[in-house]
Amino acid sequence: MDTKKLKEDIIKAGEMAVKELVKVAQEGIIKKDFDNLSPELAADRLKNAAATKKLAIFDAFEILSRIENERNMLEGKSTEKKETKLTGFAERRSK
Repeated sequence: MDTKKLKEDIIKAGEMAVKELVKVAQEGIIKKDFDNLSPELAADRLKNAAATKKLAIFDAFEILSRIENERNMLEGKSTEKKETKLTGFAERRSK
């Protein structure tokens, strides 16, 4: 199988994965059964659910970024980004 075709298939799979991650991020955190939980358990579940959503969002952005880079490489576009080096006051003044 052609490498370019494989990369295109991987990009399509990545897009499908991002759609699933968006579904996870959009899902509600508070559910009906929270009323029956102890406050400690409810707080723990809320914390875990929020962490899961954060991870899903960051993973989706990471996948999208990689998809964009791969598409650009397949199309022969430059993928170089201008690096902006963030430095503090002392580092800038020491030069």
